[in-house]
Amino acid sequence: MRHVRKHGNGGFHLAQAHANPPMTPEQATSRWHNFRQHKQGVMKLLLNEQYTLCCYSELRADEEGLGCHIEHVENKGQNPARTFDYTNLAASALQSDDLHTFKLRGEDAFGGHAVGKQQGVDMNRFVSCHQPDCRNFFSYLSDGRIVPAAGLDKIDNDRAQYTIDLLNLNCPFLQVRRKNWWGELDKLLEEHTNKGWDILDLAAIDLTPANNKLSRFFSLTRQFFGPKAELVLQKDAPHLL
Repeated sequence: MRHVRKHGNGGFHLAQAHANPPMTPEQATSRWHNFRQHKQGVMKLLLNEQYTLCCYSELRADEEGLGCHIEHVENKGQNPARTFDYTNLAASALQSDDLHTFKLRGEDAFGGHAVGKQQGVDMNRFVSCHQPDCRNFFSYLSDGRIVPAAGLDKIDNDRAQYTIDLLNLNCPFLQVRRKNWWGELDKLLEEHTNKGWDILDLAAIDLTPANNKLSRFFSLTRQFFGPKAELVLQKDAPHLL
């Protein structure tokens, strides 16, 4: 999970709505529904600060023919006052139409639309994409799984596993795509090593933004290249560290 740095207040209409926040879950649901004409503008801002990556899975939804929805990191039903709080919003893969398609294919939703996330969140255990050290909680395996990072204490290991399960981050849809991405990186690394090509140049391709967009699974790629990834980021994209 990549740390998402917030910028601004989400625009005039969102800030205006947040100035008089809803106080009950019913008010939050009603007012958020009525805010629909301004959601596209907020979504544009969210995707821009996330470099087009899903806030939880780091999938590039646009490359999969999928949409995104505006995610309340702390569910609006649990904390209605944060419904229009820009610091509580993020762009998460899967829009409403995608859910029907997933259901027809027998796929389970993930991210903000995962069943667990919809039912309620223990914010003391949940690792948020707005938490500066969130990437330190997770590790990626070559078979496509995401697991708690090695070396975590018992409390943080529980937080990592809780978040993975809650967001359904090991659903087959994501696991297959992460496994394939790892395989692509592995083949490219082998080719560059055998031909004596610069590994830093290879790492830079998927670790630095192009047109303010990052390649899918940024954190997996960062882990894959290890120290070389850190060198690339320090030199070419220190704002992503």
